[in-house]
Order: sequence, then structure tokens, then C-alpha cells
Amino acid sequence: MISDWRSASRRHPRVTDAALVVATFVLEIIGRAVSPERPTHLHVSGTIAVVISAVGAASLLLHRDRPRLTTGLTTGCALALVLTGVQLNPLIQAPCLAALFLLALRTDRRTARIGAGAATATLLAASPVHDLTFPWGAFVIGLVSSTLLPGAVGDAVRSNTEYLAAAEARAELAEHTREEEALRRVSEERIRMARELHDVVAHHIALAATQARTVTYLMRHHPERAPEMMENLCDSTDEALRELRATVSLLRQRGDTDSPREPAPGLAQLPDLLRSFERAGLRVEVTTEGAAQPLSPGVDLTAYRIIQEALTNVTKHAGTAGARVHLAYARSWVTITVVDDGRPGLPASPPGRVSGYGLIGMRERAQSVGGRLQAGPRKEGGFTVTFELPMHKTAQHPNFEEAPQQ
Repeated sequence: MISDWRSASRRHPRVTDAALVVATFVLEIIGRAVSPERPTHLHVSGTIAVVISAVGAASLLLHRDRPRLTTGLTTGCALALVLTGVQLNPLIQAPCLAALFLLALRTDRRTARIGAGAATATLLAASPVHDLTFPWGAFVIGLVSSTLLPGAVGDAVRSNTEYLAAAEARAELAEHTREEEALRRVSEERIRMARELHDVVAHHIALAATQARTVTYLMRHHPERAPEMMENLCDSTDEALRELRATVSLLRQRGDTDSPREPAPGLAQLPDLLRSFERAGLRVEVTTEGAAQPLSPGVDLTAYRIIQEALTNVTKHAGTAGARVHLAYARSWVTITVVDDGRPGLPASPPGRVSGYGLIGMRERAQSVGGRLQAGPRKEGGFTVTFELPMHKTAQHPNFEEAPQQ
């Protein structure tokens, strides 16, 4: 009922305020009619009493902007009625009780308690001016109860409203957080898929392009060697299609029985990767420092993909037939370096070596597992890619600082 009144009050404030004034005024008139009048030292006419009742009821029109003033005016009017000889009862107090309820609803608990206490004390102090028709103790209990109850009800309603508003705000915040989390996960998945597609396609297309140019050269100058290189070109394109199909299959729905079940590549497949580069004319020397240790699946895949992309860049940009890969295993970290010497006569940083999505993807991959990557030209020529990865994603580098963008 109270919630319905508050909803109507918000929709039609003037109408509800007018209805409240009329209702409390009518209750006052009824209260005066049923209340026995006792003579006091003040002698006023019934018209003045009606005017006082009207002023008390009309004071409720101020409750939205000045709830404290409203409480004071309604209490004063109730006091004036007492002094005219009207015996107090809840109907006579109707405007005052309504004001106390609204005071608790629109202000804080301390203000509501002070207002209720002041109204109760004021009316109690004025009541002995005339004789009572029932025991004084019962009158005091009734007056105190009827005066304090509206404030308690108003405080409870206000607290409940604040709780519901806070709960609604928390629900909206939780919904907003869920939406942001969903968008973040979609964005991360899109970036991950973009890296996978770039690494797979760029690697094999670069090898196929190099082998195609080699085939063209051999057909002109050494036609007897062209068929072998052509077979290597076919193998590269077949491998590109196979890995591309496996990567695209990740976008399929769960439970798709056509999806491949092959394990993700890692450093164990590094020899096969290097042989694919050798068929394209790039010889890669691998050295290892420290005892090789198993990496977690995500870190293992990251290491493989970064080496793959770094060697692909060597094939496309370095203009050299050789590169070196060095793996250094520490206690909980592995450091991998991919170096090429470049082609004599070329600038130390050929165009394209430090731009595009390849280097961005490598750096994102390293950061995604808690590692870091540095890449840049060498003073003596060529290019170096160095990255540190934890053995497991939970490892933290003791002196970890994000590498600057190259």
C-alpha cells in the first residue's frame, strides 16, 4: 500500500498532496467531533478551531521541499487545538502524524528521531491544561505510541527503498560487468584467432613464394632440379591448407565430430618446422643451453609460433640463407633467440622488418603467457628476436619489465 502511494505520488505529486491535505483535515474534523471538549483559560470559537485544523492540514503541502518546517507547523497546530480545549487523539493529530512519517521518509534517521521526540514532548507538556476522561498513564502511552509510530514506519520504508535502489544498482552494475566481460572475451578470442591465422598463412605462403621463385630460377638455369623444388612447393601448399583447415575448425561448434583432434604444435615439432624452411633454402642452426625442460601446453605453442614467425620474417626480408636459434633453459624460464646476419650490402634494418602484424603478434603471444619480447636490428647487420617465456603461465620473472616497442 505504501509503495503504491509512493508510485502514485511520483506520477501525480500535486494530486496526491491535495488528497493528503483533504484526508487529514477530514480526520481532524471527525476527531474534534468525537473528542469531549474541556474548558481552559482560552476561550475560542469553533470557527477558529476549524481554521487551525485547516492550517495544519495545508502545511503538508510543504513536505516535499521543507519536511522539517512541515513537522513544526503541524505540531504547532496540534498544540493550538489542545490549548483550545480539544482532547488529543490520533485523529486530531492526523496532520502531525503524517508530517512525522514524511519527515522520516525524506530525511535521515537522526532528524526523524529528533522530530518525533520534540513533537511528543510538546504535546505531552500541553496536555495537562484540561482534565482527561481516562487515566493519565493510558493517555501518555497512547500519545507516545501514536507519535513515535509514524517515524518508525517512515524510517523502515526509507531503508527498504534505499536497499531496493542499492540492489537495483548492484544488479545493473553486475549486468554491465557481465557485458563488458563478454565483450572482452570476444575481443581476446578474435585477436587470438587473428594471430593463429596470420602465423599459419604467413609462414606457409612465404615459404611457397620463395620456393615458387626458386622453381622459376631453376627452370631457366637448372631444369633438372626444378621437379624436386616443385615437390617441395606442393608439400608447402598442402601443409598450409592442412594447418589452415585445423585453425578454422576452432570456430566450429562444440561437438562437431569433423573437427580435428591433433595436438597443438610445440618445440617437439621444431625439427619438422626447420626442415620446411630448409626446403625453401633457409638453413637454421639450433643450439641449446641448459637442460631442456617441458613447457606447459600454452607456453609450448607460444614458443613454437614465435620461432615460426621470426624465421618466416627471415625468409621474406633478410635476404640470407642462414639463421640461428638459441634456446637457453633456466630454473623457471626459457630464453629463445632467433638471429640472422642479413645479406651483405643491405641496410641493418630492411623496410618491413619492424612493422606490420608479425612483430605485434609475436609480442602479444609472449605477453599472453607472462613473457616478454624484444626485437630489433643488429649493429653488425641482420636482425634479432629475443623472447623470455615462463615454463608455466604462473611463473613471474624476478626483474620483469615490459620490453619497449621496437
